[in-house]
Amino acid sequence: MSGLGAFGRMTGAVWVLIRNDALLPRELDGLYAPGVRTLATTLRVLAGAGAKSGRPGERLARSLEGMGPVAIKLGQLLSTRGDFFGAEFAQDMSRLKDRLPAFSTAVARAEVERALGRPIESLYVEFGAPMAAASLAQAHPAVLHDGRKVAVKVLRPGIERRVAQDGESLALAARLIDRWIPAARRLEPRAFADTVIRATQLELDLRLEAAGADELREVMANDGYMAAPAIVWEGVGKRVLTMEWATGWPLSDPAALTQPGLAPQAMADNLIRAFLSQALDHGVFHADLHEGNLFAAAPDRLTAVDYGIIGRIGPAERRYLAQILWGFLNKDYEGVARTHFAAGYVPAHHSVAAFAQALRAVGEPVFGRPASEVPMSRVLMQLFEITALYDMRLRPELVLLQKTMMTVEGVARRIQPDHDIWTAADPVVRRWMARELAPPARVRRFAEEAATALRNLARLLETRPTVASVVRAPVRERSAVLWFAIGAVTSGAAFLAALILG
Repeated sequence: MSGLGAFGRMTGAVWVLIRNDALLPRELDGLYAPGVRTLATTLRVLAGAGAKSGRPGERLARSLEGMGPVAIKLGQLLSTRGDFFGAEFAQDMSRLKDRLPAFSTAVARAEVERALGRPIESLYVEFGAPMAAASLAQAHPAVLHDGRKVAVKVLRPGIERRVAQDGESLALAARLIDRWIPAARRLEPRAFADTVIRATQLELDLRLEAAGADELREVMANDGYMAAPAIVWEGVGKRVLTMEWATGWPLSDPAALTQPGLAPQAMADNLIRAFLSQALDHGVFHADLHEGNLFAAAPDRLTAVDYGIIGRIGPAERRYLAQILWGFLNKDYEGVARTHFAAGYVPAHHSVAAFAQALRAVGEPVFGRPASEVPMSRVLMQLFEITALYDMRLRPELVLLQKTMMTVEGVARRIQPDHDIWTAADPVVRRWMARELAPPARVRRFAEEAATALRNLARLLETRPTVASVVRAPVRERSAVLWFAIGAVTSGAAFLAALILG
């Protein structure tokens, strides 16, 4: 029955898009092929009056709002990219960030008491009406008994079931795409859906969000590019989270960028550097940095809230990311290409030199030009064509990283239309490269690799403790011992060579 229900909800979502003329909007008729244009006209006849009201962004926002949390999060991402879809479209979509319909304060109070197991008055002397409402939860202003002003996040009643239903529909859509659209298989639709579903499920336990916020607060304090409010742990439960009040104005409010003394260039730089320092230096980052989750205070202070989605990348991915950014910063397209091959992002049968040439075609028209003069929609389309030409597949472990990079660049461009992401990234990437390529870092990596190899060898020899037993062991196990021995010798030789050659 769940499969039938998912199919029904998916069909219903498509019908909502048709009813609102948000699937093949009339404003794009001139770009459609003749057959698609005929289909679009037919669908509008079926849709009726609903297809005629509002701009494209308003119609799409109206459609996504009724589809559930996963669809709303897609809309939030689209709302950050006015450079792709136009400023008017992005503004129309921005209501999905924090201006959705709220549930009553009475219901919220009951949810808080149930989650914390205590009367609401025992923790808060004041508990106000909702000030912002998003896809999964809404926020209330409150005051603690010690006088601190706080924000209380409360999950929507019944949201767990809605998220489960969304997950079923998204998984079904991914399976259908994977089966019937061969060209889309390199985008790993099933793995992508699994990543989105898992991230959304984790948002439903606010205790985990509190822990993530606390961890990132410590991380952010190292550089000062961004801040996070402190968690009030006695006000944390599975469906309730309390944190200190964020200073500044929400960036989702257009007035935030008009406040006196604001330094837009420095603030946009801080946003890019905050994200990169989190990802590169610590391997953990806030993965939902749209305007509704960012508060701005003059001159350039940014405070992030809503830590429901935390991204993590391992040491190897951090190194590849830094090397790719460093290569682009220095216009070393061959170096960027080699990193893609080393990481496995591009299949080995392709040419490194040809891929470097394709990267040059993307990079050269962009460098040195103001962001407002760079048609990012065209750049994105060119990148997509290159990924198809070189058989590049979606990497599920990098989905949150890539989505956040796209979001923060869009927000930075809204803060400062002529923002240069490469200039902003340079000091963070340069610092990482200088630190990680220095001899102490090489020694540390060698020691870690050697320790791992020795642990694996020790575990193997626990079951085959003597040389004679190793010789008598099956071929697979003898090969493993030989592999570790060769690895240890090779790693040592490489380490010595690195020290000698500098």
